[in-house]
Amino acid sequence: VGKDFFGDNYIQNFKDNGVHTDFVGQTSDAATGAASIIVNDAGENVIVIVAGANLLLGSEELQDALPAVSRAKVLVCQLEISPQTSLSALRMAQENKVKTIFNPAPAISDLDPDFYRVSDVFCCNESEAELLTGSSVTNVEEAHRAGKELLKRGCGSVIITLGSQGCVVLKAQESTPKHVPTTAITAVDTTGAGDSFIGALAFFMANYPTMPLEEMVHRANQVAGVSVQAVGTQASYPFKKDLPAELFK
Repeated sequence: VGKDFFGDNYIQNFKDNGVHTDFVGQTSDAATGAASIIVNDAGENVIVIVAGANLLLGSEELQDALPAVSRAKVLVCQLEISPQTSLSALRMAQENKVKTIFNPAPAISDLDPDFYRVSDVFCCNESEAELLTGSSVTNVEEAHRAGKELLKRGCGSVIITLGSQGCVVLKAQESTPKHVPTTAITAVDTTGAGDSFIGALAFFMANYPTMPLEEMVHRANQVAGVSVQAVGTQASYPFKKDLPAELFK
């Protein structure tokens, strides 16, 4: 993050919420990454991202974090930092038998093919799946087709999130795609729903390693469903105490 008001606030917010900050660095060479978000009356959003200091995260910082990465249960990466840094981190995790989740967001059309091979779970939404496969993804059937194409590229499993239509889950060792529906809710603000889903998925993978992937997806959907009923991004994420106890059984 930058050595600025936003950077200071970020670090303090992490500390206030019990998030480990030993590997968060501050730089004078760029401003803290920021996102400008517009939400319409249906709760749908458009986001403009200015990466700033995010793009300065590189191999040196990764090497510093290697002891922590190698001891982790799950590593989550996406594309709000340099793609090559994310790819290096995923390779590092794989070499150390750490489970990997890759979320190709914001999506890029020229994604390095190695990303598929280092993803135990490759998780994208319908628009990201469409950009990566070149085919329309607007419903469950089309998501099945796109998921099969992504799986062929070398992922361990693929999840395509479809908002109110739930998710489609495909696994390399199983021939049949599975549709995981979601409960109908009234969305107030969908900003951060994807991150809420990914965070919950990582939690279930780390804490319930023998749980079937479809069940993890079902539970992560419920967490994301709670988040879209509140305004804001991080501010909309529920704490464990605010969620149904059966999610953790």
